[in-house]
Amino acid sequence: MKQIATGSMDSCVMIWNMKPQMRAYRFDGHKDGVTSVQFSPSGHLLASASRDKTVRLWVPSRKAESIAYRAHTATVRSVNFSGDGQTLVTASDDKTIKVWTVHRQKFLFSLNQHINWVRCAKFSPDDRLIVSCSDDKTIKLWDKNSRECIHSFYEHAGYANHVDFHPSGTCIAAASTDNSVKVWDIRSHKMLQHYQVHSGVVNSLSFHSSGNFLITASSDSTMKILDLVEGKLLYTLHGHQGPVTSVAFSRTGECFASGGSDEEVMVWKSNFDSSDCGDTVRLQHKTTSSIQAPPASSTAQPDFSMRPHVLRSQTSDPSEDFNRQDFQTAVHPQSNSRSSIHNRAAQSHTSRDPTSSSTHRTQTPGVPQNSSHVQEQSQASDGGVHPGLASTLEHIIGQLDILTQELFLDI
Repeated sequence: MKQIATGSMDSCVMIWNMKPQMRAYRFDGHKDGVTSVQFSPSGHLLASASRDKTVRLWVPSRKAESIAYRAHTATVRSVNFSGDGQTLVTASDDKTIKVWTVHRQKFLFSLNQHINWVRCAKFSPDDRLIVSCSDDKTIKLWDKNSRECIHSFYEHAGYANHVDFHPSGTCIAAASTDNSVKVWDIRSHKMLQHYQVHSGVVNSLSFHSSGNFLITASSDSTMKILDLVEGKLLYTLHGHQGPVTSVAFSRTGECFASGGSDEEVMVWKSNFDSSDCGDTVRLQHKTTSSIQAPPASSTAQPDFSMRPHVLRSQTSDPSEDFNRQDFQTAVHPQSNSRSSIHNRAAQSHTSRDPTSSSTHRTQTPGVPQNSSHVQEQSQASDGGVHPGLASTLEHIIGQLDILTQELFLDI
């Protein structure tokens, strides 16, 4: 929760510090667009993949030290650290997946059964398996030790842009060009859930650390939060103008970041309380909440506002090896919880989707059997304060907080 790494078609890697007074670092080294970035588990290294056919390992500091090596003979689409941080897996348009040692940048082996571009490759949580997706309309599971493909899942309508393991390691999710999101069991090889919730190509996805939620990013300019326990769509998030190209939860699941073709990076607070996700997933109901649950007795479906941080970089001297960060909070007062604020420059918004859009309600492996409940936590519920008065006080406190932030930004 200290830094965010981004890669862009402008060929640079940016490291954004979450504290407003801290500078953002710009790393120049790649000769073409950056397609993938990932921190090592320890956070001491950053890996980036590029269309220039190279992979770079960076020390995420002001000095911007890096080691580059020619990884493939075509664009490198993704890079991913193993759980122990000792190895890297890369996927490329040369139709191969390669595994490397991190500290010596030594090539270990290649996986070669795809017959078209490989979009993404990821290690399983226990590092025993690798999953990959390709334009050949297959998703393949590989045994890291035997280096053999142990199963292929077939996409008939399109191909998968992105694939990842569930935190339990028992299933995978794929984001597809046919606008769908599919969840597969890697043991039975059966499709568990199929979501048709986007109207455009799905470009990226990320599991919440609890395993109960999945967030997706699409070319329809929206992100969706899916409840994997109930098998339904929870929220639709609006903010980017144009395709949303990437999304990622923080490791604790407290926040997630999104990037889009509008050249903006947004940081969102998820407010999922996963301290007791065995039975219940709770949404914290506060005036500063990013996602708010409706009252249990409410039959209406109001719009819910979500206030992301927008990361922007400003520099007075392009020759500097870093840019000064102008970390702006896109917030404006809310007049009513049932009103949707559509001012793009003011803030983004999210809407609740009450209907399920999955064709399967099968239980996701590693997720509790009992249904998830979305609960409101009112700060006044424990203190004996009347709910109406508590709501009014929370609203006033929220407005004061917003004014304070705006004054700080003006200063």
